[in-house]
Amino acid sequence: MLKDLGLDLKIVPAEIPEIPDRYEDPVRFSQRMARGKVDIVSARYPEDWVLAADTVVALHGAVFGKPKHDREAAAFLQALSGKTHRVITSFCLKNVSRGSSVTRSVSTQVTFKELSLQEISWYVQTGEPRGKAGAYAIQGKGAFCVKKIRGSYTNVVGLPVTEVLEALGKYAGFQL
Repeated sequence: MLKDLGLDLKIVPAEIPEIPDRYEDPVRFSQRMARGKVDIVSARYPEDWVLAADTVVALHGAVFGKPKHDREAAAFLQALSGKTHRVITSFCLKNVSRGSSVTRSVSTQVTFKELSLQEISWYVQTGEPRGKAGAYAIQGKGAFCVKKIRGSYTNVVGLPVTEVLEALGKYAGFQL
């Protein structure tokens, strides 16, 4: 999304175990993941501003991360069916050489329609739920699940663009 706005970026994957602590709040978990990712990459690029983010889906305090397999994806979708859940994306912007770091979180409410078992089965078979927090992609075929959203659409996609650009402007002096 940031590249689409013309930002010149280098994408550097940062793999960390995405496992919430037993009683960890979904916001704290996503913040911990974003900070962990930014720490890994910024150690390699201490002179640069580094941005990392992590998105989770939360329902009644439970975190729905990326499904491990198709059965788990179907279970996630069944649990979300007909309910309103939160999509939380935390991002961390860091520059080691300047000693500067900021972490922010954005939460969006998403209401799913009642999903039939046939719809869930079809969607899981598309393969799209793999690697997606909550087992759906609002920007793809998963849009059919979503009845209503309250908040940032780009947050649900995986990066709250408005808030990220505001942080880049405030802390890194970036302007479009």
